[in-house]
Amino acid sequence: MHAAVPAWAMLAYLASGVLFILALRGLSSPETSRMGNRFGMAGMLIAVVTTIVTHELASIGEIAAAILLGGAIGFLVARRIAMTAMPQLVAAFHSLVGLAAVLVGVAAFLNPDAFGIMKPDGSDIYKASLIELGLGVAIGAITFSGSVIAFLKLNGNMSGAPILLPMRHAINLGVLAAILVMVAMFGLDTPALFWAILILAFAIGFLLIIPIGGADMPVVVSMLNSYSGWAAAAMGFTLQNTAMIITGALVGSSGAILSYIMCKAMNRSFISVIAGGFGAESSGGDGAAKVDRPWKRGSADDAAFIMKNAEKIIIVPGYGMAVSQAQHTLREMADVLKKEGVDVKYAIHPVAGRMPGHMNVLLAEANVPYDEVFELEDINSEFAQADVAFVIGANDVTNPAAQTDKTSPIYGMPVLEVWKAKTVLFVKRSMGGVGYAGVDNDVFYMDNTMMLLGDAKKMTDEIVKALAH
Repeated sequence: MHAAVPAWAMLAYLASGVLFILALRGLSSPETSRMGNRFGMAGMLIAVVTTIVTHELASIGEIAAAILLGGAIGFLVARRIAMTAMPQLVAAFHSLVGLAAVLVGVAAFLNPDAFGIMKPDGSDIYKASLIELGLGVAIGAITFSGSVIAFLKLNGNMSGAPILLPMRHAINLGVLAAILVMVAMFGLDTPALFWAILILAFAIGFLLIIPIGGADMPVVVSMLNSYSGWAAAAMGFTLQNTAMIITGALVGSSGAILSYIMCKAMNRSFISVIAGGFGAESSGGDGAAKVDRPWKRGSADDAAFIMKNAEKIIIVPGYGMAVSQAQHTLREMADVLKKEGVDVKYAIHPVAGRMPGHMNVLLAEANVPYDEVFELEDINSEFAQADVAFVIGANDVTNPAAQTDKTSPIYGMPVLEVWKAKTVLFVKRSMGGVGYAGVDNDVFYMDNTMMLLGDAKKMTDEIVKALAH
């Protein structure tokens, strides 16, 4: 096995683990997220430097070049990526983590002596290392192929609707069972099974994600985040690297907890989602808006007049705001209203957008004060006292069908009760589209709703100008 790690290195890994925990704590709130990022960066720097110093490496120059190349690519991508593309970027990054775990596992299998997992007599790989290796490449492969499918769905290269294969539940369970049996047999020294495990794991990652519909995509993103953490932890055992084990376990467990919380927020079964679309028959509507129903259209001038005479306004942002990049103009509108003495608050649904915290990130980017942003459970009771609910690009998370229609794919999901406000101003590109879940929203057709059709940024900008006059 590997040579003993120096005591100072173990302390350094412990320090990096503490910093990772502080990073997760900081990322739990938009107000402390920047500090959380700094803690995470510091922890990773300590872990990487400690590993380089305490291990015999073939070429420091090659490693430095790889770090510089990867860092440059990451920097350029982060600078250029639009906030609307952040969910698919996260999915792409998860796929890279999974692929890295697979490549490390393949390298360890082909050259076990270099990884210190060969028995002293050179006859065989340690049985414990074989189990760790099998689990690591399996989880990594599932993460990679599943993340690729999630990326394609989020990026529009594949339909967001569930792709339901015949006998999919039996196939998924059968393949997962086969992988577990093969990992156990691999641990009993059956080397030929390594490649079979790898191929089946790639396949099951694909099969688990394609049946999951667009309404469940935020859960899928956090779930794949969890998978990537467990893949890293498994490889940490193979490499006997404490930092990787700690980091992977933190990412894996926090991702699993977040997935569970989001499933609760969407009234989805956690087991159903991670098992690959159990219940997916109801995860998408017919995709058609009932445009033949009567509805009221308003203008920017109408909206400005109503809001200027209001006492309390609750703003509900959604993915449409992200698409049009309207968050800065929205904050400008709120600032104008506050100068007029209007009480303005923002209501955030936990799954608004395409990934956890999507709306919080956008509002933070626009420097919206943190004390004006409220989660669903903290603000839902206030809609009944609000003069205006200003919904900008949100749909499924404001749909009353979640409470009234037992046949709806979103039935039982907690939603923001915007329809209880005296007036609902609903910014939407057109009446022909529906939300990501594929169902129409009855709020559009209510007597107290005024539809503001058009690009969210342009409409909000026109409202700001009308308020100024």
